[in-house]
Amino acid sequence: MNPYIAEIIGTALLLLMGSGVVANVVLPQTKGNGGGLIAITVAWALGVFIGVVVAGPYSGAHLNPAVSIGLALVGKFEWVLVPGFVISQIIGAMIGSGLAWLMYRDHFDLTDDPGLKRAPFCTDPAIRNFSTSVASEIIGTFSLIFVILYFADAQIADENNTPIGMGSIGAIPVALLVLVIGLSLGGTTGYAINPARDLGPRIMHQILPIKGKGSSDWGYAWVPILGPIAGAALAAGLYFVVGF
Repeated sequence: MNPYIAEIIGTALLLLMGSGVVANVVLPQTKGNGGGLIAITVAWALGVFIGVVVAGPYSGAHLNPAVSIGLALVGKFEWVLVPGFVISQIIGAMIGSGLAWLMYRDHFDLTDDPGLKRAPFCTDPAIRNFSTSVASEIIGTFSLIFVILYFADAQIADENNTPIGMGSIGAIPVALLVLVIGLSLGGTTGYAINPARDLGPRIMHQILPIKGKGSSDWGYAWVPILGPIAGAALAAGLYFVVGF
């Protein structure tokens, strides 16, 4: 499989499950309505798992611009490949969130709350404070990338510079990492920790014909883009200092 196609498919699967579980939990008259944070964090982690299983052998399963940038900063991924990976990840996130909307379209139509309609697509802070929201995204993404860099050290490099190993066994550590970040650090901003995960679905929220959807909140959109990039850069910097 072409590595860019692999990133599209892997990220689409991630967002189909991630956007899908949020829709299932927050939208009215679903079977999972009111399922809560545990259901959301577990499903997101398992979404990472299946995305990695599918894309890992072909692209390394970055599924996240912060991962691609972090690996490139420490010399574990070629910079020339980063733009194509990032574009592929955004496209995949758009596809996955669009499919989740299609599945739950009737339930979107049943709610009058624009915030609930937007929630399956993109993140939103529990308390709207830009400085603490950026800090939350930096810390969450730092935790993700710093640990992934050590996962990379534990693997035998292949031609794709895969950071997490091949197959389902190699996907388990990253799924558990995403799970603990969501459970521990996800209460402030919804732990985007992935610019494509937020930007692609936010674009879909903007363009899809969702009845009564309200604003896509582009005034906040820079936080889950720049915060994770900064977190990845800090993780790469510390990795150079203490473990390269």
